Amino acid sequence: MMHLLSLLFSALLCQVSSLEKSVIGLYGETVEIPCTVGANKIENVTLTKWKYENVDLLVKSKGKETVVLATDEYKDRISLAANLSLLLTGAKLTDQHTFTCQALITTNIGLDIKDFSHALIVYKAPEAPFITEKAAELEIGKLTKLGKCVAKNANPPAKIVWLRNNKTLTPEENRTVINAGNSTSPLDAESTLLYSARKEDTGAQFSCRAEHLLASGLVSPPQTFVINYSTEKLILEVISNSLPVEGNDVTLKCVADGNPRPTSFNFHIKGNVTKVENSDNYTITNISRNDSGEYKCSLINRPSIEAAKNIVVQYLDVKLNLNKTVIRRAGDFLNLSVGIDSSATPTVSWTKGGVKMNKEPKITKLAYSDAGLYELEVTMGPLSRKASFHLTVEGAPVIRKLDDQNDKDGHRKVLICEAEGSPKPAVSWNINGTLIDEKSFDNGTIKHKISVMPSANLSVACTVSNLFGIDTRVITVSSLFEDVKVDKRDSSDDDDKTKLVVGVVIGLLVAALVIGVAYWMYMKKSKQGSWKTGEKENGSSEEEKKLEEKMEENSQKADV
Repeated sequence: MMHLLSLLFSALLCQVSSLEKSVIGLYGETVEIPCTVGANKIENVTLTKWKYENVDLLVKSKGKETVVLATDEYKDRISLAANLSLLLTGAKLTDQHTFTCQALITTNIGLDIKDFSHALIVYKAPEAPFITEKAAELEIGKLTKLGKCVAKNANPPAKIVWLRNNKTLTPEENRTVINAGNSTSPLDAESTLLYSARKEDTGAQFSCRAEHLLASGLVSPPQTFVINYSTEKLILEVISNSLPVEGNDVTLKCVADGNPRPTSFNFHIKGNVTKVENSDNYTITNISRNDSGEYKCSLINRPSIEAAKNIVVQYLDVKLNLNKTVIRRAGDFLNLSVGIDSSATPTVSWTKGGVKMNKEPKITKLAYSDAGLYELEVTMGPLSRKASFHLTVEGAPVIRKLDDQNDKDGHRKVLICEAEGSPKPAVSWNINGTLIDEKSFDNGTIKHKISVMPSANLSVACTVSNLFGIDTRVITVSSLFEDVKVDKRDSSDDDDKTKLVVGVVIGLLVAALVIGVAYWMYMKKSKQGSWKTGEKENGSSEEEKKLEEKMEENSQKADV
């Protein structure tokens, strides 16, 4: 039966009406080629056959399995859909053929055959573009072939756009010329760029982009080109981490804008021209303030192209009019002056004993407290200078303070003698005592402490002396026992005071009684004297003198 249908199918081919349409598929995807044209459907199909360019692919009879007839690469890639469409997997660019579906249809009047042909078009995105035939260098003002951009294996072929620093280049007369190339493959796109470079193209990145309906963002790796142009400008630079400083080395560098850059220059140093070959710099060693001024560099072959720079050498000199060690008498004037020679205004600061001072130490009348180490620091930019002197103030010692106080236990007296003078005064006392402390001699001041245990009130003298003089001061120190009595008297209560008053009254009464008895005896003796004649008057006078002295003594006791 199958054989009969095939024969009948072949006989009817001469009567077939052929319809053709294009089918678009995507590269690598499965393409469905319909066995119809448009929305028309075919029914009552008895036999279906697919082929391309007279090469049979497959055949299917109604109610039977599909038979693959292809023996080439299609045998494993083709199949028949339920709607009789041809399914082609893994579409390739080489699959772009005309595929024909032949259908044997049973109608009311007999058998008919339909022939549906479809041209398969496979769309494919291009590969990443690249630039080839790259120019070795570009010359300013000269139209030069920069390179050729190629985007391969695309259907339809890609459109190529040239870019400079990621911005589209458009044709410009005598500046930018873009020519579409003639590729040997219909799937490849080519474009050639002719470009007239400018100085600002130095370091510019050129690339090309492939534009396609199936892809975006396909850009070639950027390329840079050597731009050649002659030197038009020079710059003279000073190579240094800071301003030129006296005593350092200074290097001058002549920078040219040409490409390739010149390698030899003339350096104009203080009126003298020095030719430097295979280098763009010149070093001045151990520069001094006298080297300040204008310096130049120029091209050897074109001396009119030159650059100049004014160089100011930084310097700082500081000088004190005093020696490292200064000795003056107390009360004298300190004649201090600072000489500063600098290339700019410096900053001046003073310290005394490591403590910052608010102003320069100008002293019209020296005191012992002015002694010490004075340090000067002058700074200007990277430069710093220091100077110092140590001031000693000498003079006769003077006692500033002499005092006494009880120790913390109240068992001893502490005597304090504080004096000024220089050299260091010797301290002595007119009593023996135990040395408690002697403060270190600082800025002409000394403090001396001793402890004593006076049993009676004392007059204590402190004496200080050095080679310039001597000073003594006296202080009255009360005894510890007297202090104890005073303390007890101060600390007694009201009853003790009452007892004291009673005692004093009793004492006064006793004194009065004694005086009365003495007066009675005196009167008695006076009467006896009138009876005894011939006694010497001298004897009576002596008796009266002794009686008067006794009465005076008793009277003083009564007062106490």
